Amino acid sequence: MPFTRRDFTRDLASLAALGLAASAVPDLKAQSPTKKVGYAIIGLGRIADLHMQGIHESPNAKITALVSGHRDKADKYATKYGVPATSIYTYENMDGLRNNPDVDAVYVCLPNAMHAEYTIRAAKLGKHVFCEQPMDSTVADSHAMVEACKAANVKLMIGYRCHYETTNLAAIKLIRSGALGKVQMIQSAFGFSCGPKEWRLTKALGGHGPLFDVGIYCLNASRYLTGEEPSGFSAYAYSDPSDPRFKEVEENLVWVTKFPSGITASCATSYGAPTFGYYRVYGSKGWLQVDEAFSYQGLSLHAHYTRDAEKEADRTVDLNQPNLEKIPQQFVNEANHFTQCILTNKTPSSPGEEGLRDMKYIQQIYKSAGIEMG
Repeated sequence: MPFTRRDFTRDLASLAALGLAASAVPDLKAQSPTKKVGYAIIGLGRIADLHMQGIHESPNAKITALVSGHRDKADKYATKYGVPATSIYTYENMDGLRNNPDVDAVYVCLPNAMHAEYTIRAAKLGKHVFCEQPMDSTVADSHAMVEACKAANVKLMIGYRCHYETTNLAAIKLIRSGALGKVQMIQSAFGFSCGPKEWRLTKALGGHGPLFDVGIYCLNASRYLTGEEPSGFSAYAYSDPSDPRFKEVEENLVWVTKFPSGITASCATSYGAPTFGYYRVYGSKGWLQVDEAFSYQGLSLHAHYTRDAEKEADRTVDLNQPNLEKIPQQFVNEANHFTQCILTNKTPSSPGEEGLRDMKYIQQIYKSAGIEMG
């Protein structure tokens, strides 16, 4: 019996009990036809471009300011999204956002080690904050981000886009339905071959290696797929000593997460291998796999399980996200969700506390691998 995207969309409301973003499909009834939340984008790199597209497609959001060290790049985006020249700031004068009534919130799209500084600055200006993951490069700075936003009474949302992506939500729904039986173990991996001039290869900006950048997706997925918090880790890291890219950060890292129920998750991440990303969940009655699980587009879910060995034949699930979207929907979903949280005064489904938990787990993983994290 096939499971289709229509089936998933019809039943999406049932995901609210999971504590994840059931609002991945926007609640149009809750949206104001006139009020638009204004966003300032801090940092205009590759990820910022995708976030700006998502905001532009969100019915109650708009881009109202830009913060960048590159005026030519800022001018280009200002023209594209109708941002006035008076609302273009540098990192040095961005505190002027305090007096810009058109800016309600900011998107922090900077390298990892800069997240805390600009999140805290924005919070002190009275602006809500959406910050890319990982939260920062240290547990202490991540904790300071949470506290600063609480003190300023502003919202903090971390960019866990898979929480708002329909294929990942479908996988969670299938697991929670009991279709796979008792989950036994998970395998997951995400990595790519990092270019030699990337800021990710420096401790000053990246913090550490691929676990911070892409491995965190595997870590977070193991948590939202099981619905549990880890009880322990064992890890191993390796870098090719002859590769000049890895003088400051690790090249490869593998780890096993143990959960209280007995489930184990075996995960791997790399800056040295061609691009890959997936997870596979094994249960007592079947399995599911999501390929391109952490990508912007082209995700696919496949599952095979026995619903009732005595009464029904095996079922197969195939859910493919066509690679045809001009704008990856998960970025629109994120913008919709944070915007609605601001308009309705609700806590985001991926708040600062979610990011802080992962930072603490990453610290434990590095400790097991013999790597000191700041």
